[in-house]
Amino acid sequence: MKFHGSIVALVTPLAKGKLDEAALADLVAFHIQSGTHGLLPCGTTGESATLSPAEHRRVIEITIEVADGRIPVIAGTGSNSTEEALSLTRHAAQVGADAALLITPYYNKPTQEGLYQHYKALAQGVDLPLILYNIPGRTCVNLLPSTVERLLAFDSIIGIKEGTGSLQQISDLVERCGDRLAILSGDDFTALPTMAVGGCGVISVTANIVPKEMAQMITAAEKGNYAEARQWHEKLYPLHHAMFLETNPAPVKAALSLMKKCSSEVRLPLCALSKGNLDILKQALRSYGLLPLSRPRHR
Repeated sequence: MKFHGSIVALVTPLAKGKLDEAALADLVAFHIQSGTHGLLPCGTTGESATLSPAEHRRVIEITIEVADGRIPVIAGTGSNSTEEALSLTRHAAQVGADAALLITPYYNKPTQEGLYQHYKALAQGVDLPLILYNIPGRTCVNLLPSTVERLLAFDSIIGIKEGTGSLQQISDLVERCGDRLAILSGDDFTALPTMAVGGCGVISVTANIVPKEMAQMITAAEKGNYAEARQWHEKLYPLHHAMFLETNPAPVKAALSLMKKCSSEVRLPLCALSKGNLDILKQALRSYGLLPLSRPRHR
């Protein structure tokens, strides 16, 4: 299976500290109806770091059940513990995930050899397509193109979510790995530029609130219609900024709450969006047309 297009990094809806299963199911249905090309539960946007193991598994199960094979589900199963990543990935394979996304081990700060051995163990330990996830800004380690190239010895490693924001690094990956590796932008701001240098899509935060438009932008780029894709990029650009007013996923959850899709609740140590940034977010959503324009107050 070729993973491409606009893949949404799903939020995990919460209500009074608990997983809101009904809201999650509704979000999955919303994305399928809107033309999203793939679903990613339990990524960074899904607050995977603060989900219990049981919650993590349940989110993946619900997403797969509701998607029902209509679009691919890439389960976020990475960890800074190789054994934990193996356990989560084996579960994802058992319940029918189409692939797993595996973040580089954070906090441990492994060497390039350590990263290679980590992913080798996963590739040899579970029968499922694997997508590497490189985001040094969160993990403090950069999975270098030379190491990625080494990992192509394992057939199950089929893609990478590249979150450095570096077009040079993405271009190096394209040069080294060619069509063997599906290169997905891990950053909404660089989704279109990544496509232009040889990528095949994006794993998107902004797609949580405008799935149809993100899918249309990436589809236009896939077809080589960069004039149309650039128009979408320019229109969506202010929303990308709004989604990162504070630490993800607080802004996108606040936006979804304003759109009546799910609660804005996040789990500590994350907290609700500040009032000032909430006002900025509301204005961005109104300007785009996702919220009604505010009426002037009459004295």
